[in-house]
Amino acid sequence: MKQYLTAESVCMGHPDKLCDLIADSILDACLRKDRSSRVACEVMATKGKIIVAGEITCSGKVNIPHVVKRVLQEVGYNPKRFSIYVYVHKQSADIAAGVNNALEARCGDVGWYGDIGAGDQGTVYGYATDETQELLPLPVVLANRITRRLDMVRKEGLIKGLLPDGKAQVTVEHENGVAKRVKSIIVSAQHAADKSTDDLKEEIIRWVLWQAFEEFPFDNDTEIYINPSGCFVEGGPSADTGLTGRKIMVDTYGGLAPHGGGAFSGKDPTKVDRSGAYMARYIAKHIVWCGYAKRCVVGISYAIGKADPVAFEVDTLGTGSVSDEILREAALKVFNLRPAAIIDKLNLRNTIYADTAVYGHFGNWQGLWEDVDRYKEFREAVTALVD
Repeated sequence: MKQYLTAESVCMGHPDKLCDLIADSILDACLRKDRSSRVACEVMATKGKIIVAGEITCSGKVNIPHVVKRVLQEVGYNPKRFSIYVYVHKQSADIAAGVNNALEARCGDVGWYGDIGAGDQGTVYGYATDETQELLPLPVVLANRITRRLDMVRKEGLIKGLLPDGKAQVTVEHENGVAKRVKSIIVSAQHAADKSTDDLKEEIIRWVLWQAFEEFPFDNDTEIYINPSGCFVEGGPSADTGLTGRKIMVDTYGGLAPHGGGAFSGKDPTKVDRSGAYMARYIAKHIVWCGYAKRCVVGISYAIGKADPVAFEVDTLGTGSVSDEILREAALKVFNLRPAAIIDKLNLRNTIYADTAVYGHFGNWQGLWEDVDRYKEFREAVTALVD
């Protein structure tokens, strides 16, 4: 049975990703001033304007316009061409009360990370597959390699006339669940008005695609479309309004696995949209890396102001070598799912979040959630339940 799986990725100059990068850079600046900062930062980018809004509680003073200008410069846009508007206020007292004093603590459970409640309600998902070394779906890995490479060759000047905005999409043909070949590659890359489109296509194939597909090469029948709409001169916020959190599938598993209701960027780790999703990925990686499944989805549901999740599920999608229930029980014995424990275990107050904002939050060793350092304890817990 043939199946075609597709994923996309976007460059750092894509308007939505620019907003994610600005939001996470503001978060990083707040955490450098105050490790206990509470940040829920949203960014909008349009022609000549960057708008920053949200709730920020930080004991130090952060120069937000300066952070925005620095990111614009790093990405490849001229900060002088943008007016920056900042509309932020402190976190809601009601939300802060629930986070600072969890339901468990109010009921007498003050130990074992029971002091911090979840910053919001919702379900988060983690996913892992043995299809690639990164334990991510192959189309996701390949699409991210293209955009990472596009940004690199632009910054290093290997392709003259290449500009910051761009995106990529890869479709991989699978047969009976196994990746067989690359069916199609789509690259849209912003370029200078005087750049020859024929030269651009040739250079992208030479400097980007050959390197991105070195481990899983495309073939003579692979459909390659480079700027299929024609010229791509006007790009970035001038051509398309950007918003934080609008590329959640690019951030995670390319739509090939579930995603919860919330985005990641601009949120401090008390927001389980982010920290809970990182923990879910961490657990899913352990399950697949230990050989208990070929594919695995982990789901965790939280209630605002409550430390313990209200639901936790493991689904190996019919690929498990032991039952999902055993894996679930073993995971609950080994991994603490309370927000304060997640923050501590994954060192989320010392993570550089701007490093996660582009090319996906998983697979590139951006943080400790990509580690499998508890495999011994997890294997022991599974073995004890099986016996």
